[in-house]
Amino acid sequence: MEEDKKIYIGNLEYSVSETDLKKAFEQKGIAVKEVRIITDRFTGKSKGFGFAEFDSEEETQKAIDALNGQELNGRALRVSKARKMQPRLSRRDHSDSQRERFRR
Repeated sequence: MEEDKKIYIGNLEYSVSETDLKKAFEQKGIAVKEVRIITDRFTGKSKGFGFAEFDSEEETQKAIDALNGQELNGRALRVSKARKMQPRLSRRDHSDSQRERFRR
């Protein structure tokens, strides 16, 4: 997915499917290229957020304006431009930094 044409969709009700999300865009007259709801890798259940990609930056902004704050299955959506994922500390790095904090 291209970053400038990608949006974050949060506060999704856990039963919302990718098809439901696509329909929400289509009802607003917005053509979506790809929709992906993020799921837990072990249970397969939704984590309550996802991403969508569009063909143009104009469609991307139109989608943000049309759906941010709108209700879907009883929950107000939070829609914004997607940001690049920040690198995470490994467990080892995290435990080392915790140990260092307590040595002071």
